[in-house]
Amino acid sequence: MTDGARQQMASEQPTAGSTGPVKKRTKERQSVDLPYRLAWRSTAVRTGAHRGTIEGAGGLFRDHVQLLRSPDPRRIDLRVSMRDPYGNLYVKRFEQKSAITLYCLVDLSGSMAFGGASPKLDAAADIVGALAASSRRIGDSFGLIGCGRHIVPELMFPATRSRGGENEMIERLRHAEPQGHSVGGLLEAAGYLAGHRKLVFVISDFYFPDETVEAIFDALTGHDVVPIVLRDETEARELPAWGLLTLRDLETGGHRMLAMRPSLRKQLIAEADARDRVLGSIARRHGRAPCRLTTPVNWDRFTEYLMGEAA
Repeated sequence: MTDGARQQMASEQPTAGSTGPVKKRTKERQSVDLPYRLAWRSTAVRTGAHRGTIEGAGGLFRDHVQLLRSPDPRRIDLRVSMRDPYGNLYVKRFEQKSAITLYCLVDLSGSMAFGGASPKLDAAADIVGALAASSRRIGDSFGLIGCGRHIVPELMFPATRSRGGENEMIERLRHAEPQGHSVGGLLEAAGYLAGHRKLVFVISDFYFPDETVEAIFDALTGHDVVPIVLRDETEARELPAWGLLTLRDLETGGHRMLAMRPSLRKQLIAEADARDRVLGSIARRHGRAPCRLTTPVNWDRFTEYLMGEAA
């Protein structure tokens, strides 16, 4: 099966017995703390909760240097200075905790409209809401960009530390209407994020051709990219072994019928596994293994991933 056919199969949805895309959804927001960990040091001057490269008045002890290199007599360490046979004065240097900028890029192509028991877009909105609240609690800036064929203007929220507009942002995302099969907006968003290093969560089902996935990660080079792969088990894993199955492609609007049998079901699952292995290889090459989540979100699994205990 070609890449295009694999992409089509993965984004298709049964027309019978399915809830379809949900147009109006209301949901009480959960309070979930997501303590994300960084493997790099922030260069930001603004004080925050992450290890940084800026020298500050407090925080973690870094090292001792001569007073001439860091002319602050308040931090002279007499014990270390007295051990210098040349009589040099030494001061303590401390590492200032720094803030970072965090963005969520949410894929709004047609396959994200899949509506099983827990719609993908609801799960994406839950993740965005939890990350926004967690970043605000520790002083980081948070922003959101919805990405379809182009950046969606109604879902373009520049990074800020303010809580104002947070509820509106989540509700707009929850009620968005994914459509089409282009993800050009993700590439446009990468250009918008150019500059100092940021923590970027890309939330998608990643039903793209391999070359598109590679282009997205290449465009985000220089940032710490966290791929969040959102899937619904009914898309591929819970296909029936026997019977006629009518499928609808949410991205192109096309329909087709499959005569399901165990060998075909096994083939489709094997192709989905192969596609996931390619995605994992590309993501690792750019810094992080993807976090695979099924709807509804398993918050314990997500937290373990962010803390580096799972991949």
